[in-house]
Amino acid sequence: MVRVSAADAAHVRWLGRLPWREAVERMQRFTDERGDRTNDEIWFCEHPPVFTLGVKTEPSHLLDPGDIPVEQSDRGGQVTYHGPGQLMVYPLVSLRRAGLGPRTLVCALEASVMDCAAAYGIEASRRPGAPGVYVAGAKLAAIGLRIRRGCSYHGMALNVCADLGPFSRINPCGFEGLDAVNFASLGGPDNLADAAAELQPCLLSRLYASGGLRRIASSRSTVPASAQ
Repeated sequence: MVRVSAADAAHVRWLGRLPWREAVERMQRFTDERGDRTNDEIWFCEHPPVFTLGVKTEPSHLLDPGDIPVEQSDRGGQVTYHGPGQLMVYPLVSLRRAGLGPRTLVCALEASVMDCAAAYGIEASRRPGAPGVYVAGAKLAAIGLRIRRGCSYHGMALNVCADLGPFSRINPCGFEGLDAVNFASLGGPDNLADAAAELQPCLLSRLYASGGLRRIASSRSTVPASAQ
């Protein structure tokens, strides 16, 4: 199968801060309406505080949500937290056209964060049986996807400069006592704008390995002041 280049395939967009439910509805609509010639899109954004439940979430993993809203998701995986200072990465990708399968897509997302971290001298790794990216056992990035009509939506959450306290109210991704860590505390970017700029070429390279990164289409708006 011929791999498409990023230049031909992907538009990268910064959506700012928007409610999680609004982002999901937009992803679902894009996936339902796209055709064979529709370019892939990569969305960067952040969300107000929210806990989201995967389709197989055990209720016991939601310990004490308190005043943080809880939303049911149609993605895989267990319960997780999203909030300000966390970079959401939503790859809306035609798997067939990109030459990817569900597992290789997960691996590409993980590898993009590992590549980005390595540029800062940070040793990040995978964990068998627990998708995501880890540094010294703490979770730097979480992954949960949905594949529909041969295309992906949902995606990856990268902790950049987030309040990690809400993770103590859940068993993150179904693992009791799992710590989370911020990219900034490890010596990486300390704001979403820089994190997105650093991650973007790593992500595009991993998703479209055979293509160059020239002429990537971008409609990026100003990152909200709260993300600085």
